[in-house]
Amino acid sequence: MNSKQRAKLKGMASTMPAIFQIGKGEISDNLLAGLDSALTARELIKISVLKNCDYDAEDVMRVLEMKLHAEAVCKIGNKIVLYRYSEKDGVKHIEL
Repeated sequence: MNSKQRAKLKGMASTMPAIFQIGKGEISDNLLAGLDSALTARELIKISVLKNCDYDAEDVMRVLEMKLHAEAVCKIGNKIVLYRYSEKDGVKHIEL
């Protein structure tokens, strides 16, 4: 992903609400399954990392990026934005 594509996705995410919150405890399989299905349906998601989380947002972003095979668009404060192209039919794809 180049910087122009990243800037476009960052702009799109700026108006989106965070659809997941990560708080205290481990990153569970249920959380990963939910994030995976959200990425499949939307391609671009915003996640909020709560202050009581055991890890900082940078660490969470890197772990999710690896486990979900997604690309980290940006991290602003405690918000993370992830992108992954969806192979599912019927999904409105984001033009990069």
